[in-house]
Amino acid sequence: MTPILVLVPEERGVSALAQVPNVCAVVYDPESRRLPDIACDAEVLVAHRFDPADAGPLFAQLPRLRMVQLFSSGVERWTNVVPDGVRVSNADRAHGGAVAEWVVAQLLAHVRDLAGYRIKQQEQRWQAHPTGTLSDKRVLVFGAGDIGENLRRRLEPFGCTVTLVGRTARAGVMDVERGRAELGDQDVVILALPLDDSTVHLVDAVFLATMKDGAVLVNAGRGELVDTEALLAATREERVYAILDVTDPEPLPADHGLWTAPGVVVTPHAAGITDDVRDRCWAAAVRKIAAYADGTDGSRVAVSR
Repeated sequence: MTPILVLVPEERGVSALAQVPNVCAVVYDPESRRLPDIACDAEVLVAHRFDPADAGPLFAQLPRLRMVQLFSSGVERWTNVVPDGVRVSNADRAHGGAVAEWVVAQLLAHVRDLAGYRIKQQEQRWQAHPTGTLSDKRVLVFGAGDIGENLRRRLEPFGCTVTLVGRTARAGVMDVERGRAELGDQDVVILALPLDDSTVHLVDAVFLATMKDGAVLVNAGRGELVDTEALLAATREERVYAILDVTDPEPLPADHGLWTAPGVVVTPHAAGITDDVRDRCWAAAVRKIAAYADGTDGSRVAVSR
């Protein structure tokens, strides 16, 4: 059987995929789009370090391509870019734990007012003040996938009541319509949904007005899930707090209002960037490519040689 040719963006991919039967990994240069001579036989491309909007010329050189493997959880920037017949595979189960950890860290910093104590340290003031706690907080998570499940496992030990919201209702998960109806009772609302036509600006002026006064909105999904102007208006009224790892626009321009809006914390899409991020990405890529190679994911179609 002829091995499946996989193009990888770094030498590490060759060693990572060496364990997968019937797969041959070859390195390409993602920055110059320079492909090895045998690339025309490639069925799988591990896409990293280039903009999908510029991928057209690369795809034109890959007539046998059947799968694009990403290092990200989101696929929305690729789905309308790849040629017909090519599937986009995300790094599912790679980032949920790290992103959930970031959310918990931010919520703890918020409720225990660690920023306020840092200011007192800088002023050399030994002065305690009462803060909140995560105990007994009601948390609504829009997103019942890897991030949502990791959030539930991490927040419940703090005494939080965590409710997951998905596209469709199922055991332990309510649908989006029901989730919106629950907003007024929630202390924390976390966004971890994929971005598509149905979720763009899910958080609009009506959504924000329905939230409880003093509640915290956390966006760990995609920036476009939130109507930025509506969020700015709500934070200027000091009705809600916002903790954002993603924004719209992104990157956030230096003079954008979100940087200085009252009650807003911004990090630069860094929730999943930990010192083991490359290990997690390659582990996911190996798992997904192995499933493609042995046909267990049901997606492989024979390619004539």
